[in-house]
This record gives sequence, structure tokens and C-alpha cells, in this order.
Amino acid sequence: MSETHKDNNSEEINESQEVEQDVTEEIVPEAPLEATDERETKEETEEIDELTETKNALNKAEEKYLRLYAEFENYKKRTRAELDTERTYRSQSVLRDILPAIDNIERALAQKGESEEFKSLHKGVEMVYESLLNSLKENGLEVIDAQNQPFDPTLHQAVMKDNVEEKDSGIVLEELQKGYKLKERVLRASMVKVNE
Repeated sequence: MSETHKDNNSEEINESQEVEQDVTEEIVPEAPLEATDERETKEETEEIDELTETKNALNKAEEKYLRLYAEFENYKKRTRAELDTERTYRSQSVLRDILPAIDNIERALAQKGESEEFKSLHKGVEMVYESLLNSLKENGLEVIDAQNQPFDPTLHQAVMKDNVEEKDSGIVLEELQKGYKLKERVLRASMVKVNE
């Protein structure tokens, strides 16, 4: 063989050895493949566990927030209702204290007299009485209607009984003392005589 041919042949051999070496290097990894897969799986599992823990913590925090928010809303509603009730019935104790004075004025108006002085005084007391009652009505005071009404133990206090044939049983025959309500609350029940 000629030398040129030999050189070409040896070059081909050298090239094929280099290619073999390159192929061998590419095929053989630096680390074992199974170990890499295990490492990646372990890292993914840890990330999933961490993500799950974070989601659980977030859910707990959200639940706690919603519970506190609901409690706060309930507290606001309860406080608002208490304030409304207090505003509505704030005058209750004052009105209770005024009721005996109203009773005394009614007793004074029930008196009869013929003199001019008496009539003048009676008219003045009547005007004061009407003015007082109007002011109290504006603040929610209501007179309980009792005369000829069916007896209601929530509104009436029976102190006497009578038997009148013309009237139905359980009807109020006479109102002995007026009863009053403040809005829906009974301040004082009417004292009444009831038919048997």
C-alpha cells in the first residue's frame, strides 16, 4: 500500500476511535440515573408536603378570620339592638315615677265645685294635665284601654269581681286605676273589676 493510502486509513481509524470515545462519554452519565430520579422525586415530595402545609395553614387562618369577622358582626348587631332598646325605653323609670302624680291630678279633676275660683282652678289643672299627657304621649306613653274590654292578664290586674247578667263573663266592668304602656312594655297594669 502506498503511504497516502496508509495515512488515509490511519486517519479514518483515528477518527472512528474519537467518535467511539465521544459516543462512550455521552452514554455513560456522571451520576447513576436512578439516584437522580430518587433525588428529584424526594425534592418534589418535599415541595408538595410544604405546599400542602402552607395551604392548610392558609385555610386555618382564613377560617379563623371568618369566625372572628362573624363574631364581630354579631357583636355590632347586638350592641346596636341594645342601644336601640335603651333609647326606646330610656324614659321608662322617669315615666313610672310620674304616674302617681298623674293619678293625683286625675283625682283633683274628679272633684266638683260651683264657685268661680274652683272652676278657674279646675280649668288650670285640666290644662296642665292635658299638656303633661300630650308630652308623655309624644315620648311613647300610651293609656291602656280597659273599660268594657275582655280581661287580659298581661294588661289588667283584677282586684275585684262582680256578677252582672247583661255583660259577658271576663269583661272589665270598671277601671279602678289607669294602666300605662311605654311603646310595647307595660309600665303599670290597669286595676280593674271583672265580670264573673
